[in-house]
Amino acid sequence: MATVTVTDASFKADVLDSDTPVLVDFWADWCGPCKMIAPALEEISNELAGQVKIAKVDIMENTDIAAQMGVQSIPLMVLFKNGQPVARKVGAAPKSQLKGWIESEL
Repeated sequence: MATVTVTDASFKADVLDSDTPVLVDFWADWCGPCKMIAPALEEISNELAGQVKIAKVDIMENTDIAAQMGVQSIPLMVLFKNGQPVARKVGAAPKSQLKGWIESEL
């Protein structure tokens, strides 16, 4: 399963109401580290399909949810389970570290 784009309007349905855990990647087009981890998140999305959904929120286009989540540094990844944020990770990391972190939080 590929990553999904989430907006202010779709955040509740796509993330908070999801039956599957959702990792939300808060990013922006001008963010170099965000672009570095994007391919890894796509691969992880496929490798962990059915276990976790990976969603991307462009903070420049979706300022409401970015403000609600207190996004101050990007990339910021927040794992939601049952509509609640349960883990946060700031900054880029190699794919193996990202995947290990996600799996340890599931």
